[in-house]
Amino acid sequence: MRYVKTVLLLTSLLFGGWVSAAPVNINVATAEEIAESLNGIGEARAAAIVTFRERSGPFMSAEQLLQVKGIGEKILEKNRDNIVVKSSE
Repeated sequence: MRYVKTVLLLTSLLFGGWVSAAPVNINVATAEEIAESLNGIGEARAAAIVTFRERSGPFMSAEQLLQVKGIGEKILEKNRDNIVVKSSE
């Protein structure tokens, strides 16, 4: 049993860094797409992002996500490389 745990731990350490979220355009993505693509963003926060976008217009920068309730610096930094901000046109 200890051998199995060791193998699983080593596998996750070796290959865990290779798995990353896909980039997502927060100006056009659905809440489901945002939740699937960004780490630390579940359905509720993703829905808050979409609601903010609908009320305030398109995001001009990734930093604007900090205005969404529940999104802080740590979450933004963890996902910065996967956040795309393009107009919906």
